[in-house]
Amino acid sequence: MAIDLAPLAGELEVAGAAVGGKKEEGEGEEGGVCGGEAVVVAAADAEVEGHPYDFHVSGPRNLPPPNWREIIRSSWKDPNYKRMVMACFIQAVYLLELDRQDEKGEEDGLAPKWWKPFKYKVTQTLVDERDGSIYGAVLEWDRSSALSDFILIRPSGAPRAVLALRGTLLQKPTIKRDLQDDLRFLVWESLKGSVRYIGALEALKTAVERFGSANVSVAGHSLGAGFALQVCKELAKQGVFVECHLFNPPSVSLAMGVRSMSEKASYLWKKVKASLPLTEEALPDSTKEEGSAKKKLRADKKWVPHLYVNNSDYICCHYNAPNCSTTTTTTTTDGASDEQRQQRKASEIAGDVVAKLFVTSKGPQKFLEAHGLEQWWSDGMELQLAVYDSKLIYRQLKSLYTATAPSPPAK
Repeated sequence: MAIDLAPLAGELEVAGAAVGGKKEEGEGEEGGVCGGEAVVVAAADAEVEGHPYDFHVSGPRNLPPPNWREIIRSSWKDPNYKRMVMACFIQAVYLLELDRQDEKGEEDGLAPKWWKPFKYKVTQTLVDERDGSIYGAVLEWDRSSALSDFILIRPSGAPRAVLALRGTLLQKPTIKRDLQDDLRFLVWESLKGSVRYIGALEALKTAVERFGSANVSVAGHSLGAGFALQVCKELAKQGVFVECHLFNPPSVSLAMGVRSMSEKASYLWKKVKASLPLTEEALPDSTKEEGSAKKKLRADKKWVPHLYVNNSDYICCHYNAPNCSTTTTTTTTDGASDEQRQQRKASEIAGDVVAKLFVTSKGPQKFLEAHGLEQWWSDGMELQLAVYDSKLIYRQLKSLYTATAPSPPAK
């Protein structure tokens, strides 16, 4: 798919300038940028004092207070709550890098305020050895902090560890390496050649070895979602399945455009041959292999990633393109979720489901907001769980069951 980068570059320049400075109290919104992908953080009402990135200013509202009741009725059982927390952890990683650039530590930094309310702590930061920037972090359940609120055990559904990965920041200390990985995905539709991929995969493997795959989750936004998808997919090939939450994952690449043109040419060729009856033995090997791979994917799949998409975001909207006519949607709102109902709905057409794709039904319409992270912890968000065989999702997961293509050399 062809991309007009001229208007995008203009948007990024504006957004990048907004990230570096601080806005006055009560002033609109401020964002970091993620490879053409903005991290939009909305400032709160004018009467709320503090930095625009403070948790109490731009963070989620109406959080359930942490107390001993979490032992009995865990908020983590609510998929909307889990989505909100995962988005906050990713925001913490963005702020860890901004704190590093401002030479701030845990005592005066902005990042810790985004994980402490959920009783987690950062035990490892992932640092790009090329520029020293922080692109990810491992957060673990903080038992001592939980005990201070009389939470004696970890609530049901709360992971022992979370690997959170950020997208691109248009800041001088990290912009070069961030955009380098953006271009890597744009050209190759793969991030395996990046040193960040290697670091994220090693961190994930270590967490799984310590806590077990059922107790580890991965979350990423934008470019970070691209890394998250590929490191989780790498473990899935080995039969290790971890929960994965992908916010605004990148779906546009030159490789995809070339493949799309090839598919159209193949379709036209098939139309020409449509009048000729073919037996299964006469089918091209490639056609039979593709059909066999798809059947195997549907029969053997156990790993189902969660994708969160806004249709107004042209970076990720292509995930919402169905592969077939079978489409089922269910609507869920904050405070009225039903994970069991969603699971039953998914199982009704289990032959077609390879991922859980959540699409905003009343989300932001402007690109910078539609690609932003803030929307995913907003109150009153309405999501549709679109359960169908997405063409792009299938292609992304197909390599789990077929030979992997060679990746570009690491740099």
